[in-house]
Amino acid sequence: MRKANRAWQRMLSGRRLDLLDPTPVDIEIDDIAHGLSRVARWNGQTNGKWPYSVADHSVMVERVFTEQNTGVGTRWQLACLLHDAPEYVIGDMITPFKSFLGDSYLEIDDRLSRAIHLRFGLPGELPVWVKKAIKKADKTVAYLEAVQIAGFSQDEAKRYIANPRTIPPHIISPLPPNKAKLAYRKRFDELMDNMTPPSIS
Repeated sequence: MRKANRAWQRMLSGRRLDLLDPTPVDIEIDDIAHGLSRVARWNGQTNGKWPYSVADHSVMVERVFTEQNTGVGTRWQLACLLHDAPEYVIGDMITPFKSFLGDSYLEIDDRLSRAIHLRFGLPGELPVWVKKAIKKADKTVAYLEAVQIAGFSQDEAKRYIANPRTIPPHIISPLPPNKAKLAYRKRFDELMDNMTPPSIS
């Protein structure tokens, strides 16, 4: 009898996260912050002493999202901070590779996103306007990364990465993993402390 393939990963917290059927009870923010701080954006092809981590990127995207959406609710800021959280399990893949993998990648990413959202008091499926606003901030930051640390010219970045109408004056400066982890966790805690429980009607 053939042994079934293992579909779970053991986290440092001790949780066993089922990659194909993740549940909110197996999601821990320390696992997410730790993992994302060690996952490199751009396949590591960036300038600087340290790889530019997904944790670093996520904090910057939430910052830009908040600037682009004045008065946005804290829960949607949290959703933005967590927008790449599944990558603590599946890693960060550049867009061309994601396109090649297609629906199989998207399905796993979606399952993990839903479990993560539910774990931290967010709806499993985000409102369309929130998704679009997060994507806009994400692409804006991707443009900044491309021209500042990933070797793209401005024209090249606008052609292949994103062409934001307004370019914020933020400097991308990769942090070492331990500091990226702390920054991510600090921002998460700030947002959770200010979360308003959803109304019941």
